[in-house]
Amino acid sequence: MDKKVKKRKWLKRLLVVLGIVVTIAIAALIFVNVYIAKSKPLIEGEATVEILDNNATVIRDEIGVPHIKTETDADLYRAQGYVQAQDRLFQMDLSRRQASGQLAEVIGADAVDTDKFFRTFSLRDAAEKSWSGYDEEAQQVLEWFAEGVNAYIDEAKKNNDLSYEFALLGYEPTEWTPVDSLTIGKFMAYDLGGHWNTLAVRHWALNEFPEDKAAELFINYPENAPAILAANKQQPVQVAGEFDASVIPPEFNGSNNWVVSGDKTASGKPLLADDPHLGLSTPSIWYQMHLESPKQNVSGVIFAGVPGIILGHNEKIAWGVTNVGPDVQDLYIETPKPEDPTQFEYEGKWEKAEVRKEPIKIKDKKTEDFEVLVTRHGPVVSNILYDDEDPGAVFSMQWTALEPTLELQAVLNFNKASNWEEFELALEDFQAPAQNFVFASTDGTIAYKANGRIPIRKTGDGQLPVPGNSAEYGWEGYVPFDELPRSVNPKNGFIATANNEVIDDSYPYHITDFWAQPYRYERIAEVLEASDKLTAEDMMNLQMDQKNLYAAEFLKDMISTVRNNTDDYDEVLALLEKWDQVDDKDQGAPLVFHTWIKQLPETLLADEFPKDVFKMLDGKNHITDEMMRDAFKGTEGIWVREYGGIEKWLVDSLETAVAEIEEEQGNDPADWKWGEHHQLTFPHPLAGASPIFEKLLNPKPVPIGGSNVTVQAAASTADGNVNHGASWRFVADLADLSSAYHIVGPGLSGHMKSDYYHNQVDDWAQGDYHETEIGESVEGSTLILTAE
Repeated sequence: MDKKVKKRKWLKRLLVVLGIVVTIAIAALIFVNVYIAKSKPLIEGEATVEILDNNATVIRDEIGVPHIKTETDADLYRAQGYVQAQDRLFQMDLSRRQASGQLAEVIGADAVDTDKFFRTFSLRDAAEKSWSGYDEEAQQVLEWFAEGVNAYIDEAKKNNDLSYEFALLGYEPTEWTPVDSLTIGKFMAYDLGGHWNTLAVRHWALNEFPEDKAAELFINYPENAPAILAANKQQPVQVAGEFDASVIPPEFNGSNNWVVSGDKTASGKPLLADDPHLGLSTPSIWYQMHLESPKQNVSGVIFAGVPGIILGHNEKIAWGVTNVGPDVQDLYIETPKPEDPTQFEYEGKWEKAEVRKEPIKIKDKKTEDFEVLVTRHGPVVSNILYDDEDPGAVFSMQWTALEPTLELQAVLNFNKASNWEEFELALEDFQAPAQNFVFASTDGTIAYKANGRIPIRKTGDGQLPVPGNSAEYGWEGYVPFDELPRSVNPKNGFIATANNEVIDDSYPYHITDFWAQPYRYERIAEVLEASDKLTAEDMMNLQMDQKNLYAAEFLKDMISTVRNNTDDYDEVLALLEKWDQVDDKDQGAPLVFHTWIKQLPETLLADEFPKDVFKMLDGKNHITDEMMRDAFKGTEGIWVREYGGIEKWLVDSLETAVAEIEEEQGNDPADWKWGEHHQLTFPHPLAGASPIFEKLLNPKPVPIGGSNVTVQAAASTADGNVNHGASWRFVADLADLSSAYHIVGPGLSGHMKSDYYHNQVDDWAQGDYHETEIGESVEGSTLILTAE
């Protein structure tokens, strides 16, 4: 046979095969598309929800915000549960499972260690203990909300249109309970909770380094606590290899908020702004809603899985928060009895710990037995796998959030408050996590309170683990509610917080030494002080401000130190010298500065730590900032001297930073851009499973400006993924509370086929706010939830 004929036949067969493959692929895509579309929530028309007493109206406006209006509070919270489940049921289920330590049941063996961690941290146990403390009204609200969620779950199961993620993982959600909502609240307390991991690292450092070298890793070294220092050295607890650093929250789950009095505004009424900084993901951690019944009319955001509105406004008041970040997680060095590790020494006797059975169900495998030990101080958090028969000493943890607390009760009362007195009264129930609340009302009042349980210690100030075998340590109550930091109508006309220090030396109680760097607060104060005619637009512009005051403090000395020691980086240093110190996405200087500054602790410290311990060390740049300040003043510390001096440290760090940038963006500094590296991602929790999922579930990355130290918060991973920042932006003008301004990136729906899935990504990047109304003129897609 002719070779050409053979070739044509081979090509023909190949094309037939390819045609079959393509046809199958197209058919599969059509099937998947139809299947996924089937679970898209109904947002227009009618849906029967038999648990309702009367019909409820749900209008989703042009951006996807659901506006729910009912005749009673009972139906309002039922409808809220139903609507949240429509848009976010998979996220809700995943959240309660993670917080409860129940992921392995649906994901498999890879999640067992994570489950053990969260079982040990006892969030669900704390939620269960909190339930009985809630008053009858709050318990009823939680039950109404659960009824709404379960009505949707039952409906979706019956119609076989649960969201596609459940099918991908091969399971169905179980019934929602009030404790599930409280457990999600406890998880947020964990995310914002404290510094236990820093205490563990300091303990490790005291046992690994000479004391004077370890001391430089502290913000303020506790020289006046010799007994505590001695105890940490005499009873070393295993730290390296004991903890999963990947589940430790970001060190500064921060935020900005401020409130301005009418004396400084164009309208003569207060302005309030808030942008909580949390993980950026698909879907958002926040769910924006507007809730209206004859007893309340409130708008803002809530965590998916929880009733009410935690941050926002009603017709009379507006409020927002930042994290106080107090020391509320203490570690105790516990001595287990060698022949019975469930007993621990206390005041010369052995005390039996609570042994809580926590069997872990594992998908496609046998259930694994697991136990949590709880001493008089709290759960044992180290050596939880009991790899060592005789660990010698372990850590237990005391934490305010593990006690019964009543945050949801506070939230429900915020929603109906009409003035500062009513709002502050509601704050008494908001106990963990401690938050900086700013407040404004239409009567002109502006106010602030650092609210929550902050422990008073018998001995020490929470900077190190303390002996668990002595009654001399522990807590003896909390800072009295009336003595928490507070300000009402200050003379300067504004109040702002950005996780900065909110007290001075005259304050009689210890809160923390681990405040955020001051740069965001300083920039906010600078802008607010400069005008007496501020507007809502000014507040939005300030939330998008990219001025870098961190560079303003350090960069000049950093450049001169390098210039005095090498001529190798003249072009790079010239780029930095010409920089206006704005973290603009189109400039190269921010890329150099941030890569360099983040490299400093890596260069100086990383090689002397096990990788997991170094990852657990919060405030790395706090530590190296102080070392730089000392060195620039001519008093180099031990770490800097041992490395070879400030000059070698800065030059070596810059060399590494420039090499990283050149590998990514080429050798010409004129071509470098911050936004080419620094990109907004909003990752979906399932996107990491495959590149296909990543493309389907994540939005296209967007180059953006800002950074972790600018008011426009945009913190990034080492590879430039912006995954932490303003999870919600909010501005309220008290001259007219019939509406307020919001951005919730990436969007409000958790369903990939929804128009509201990624519709706010560009809005987030560009600062385009959506005005959400709470009056009668709301328009959009209307769904009537019918009682029959």
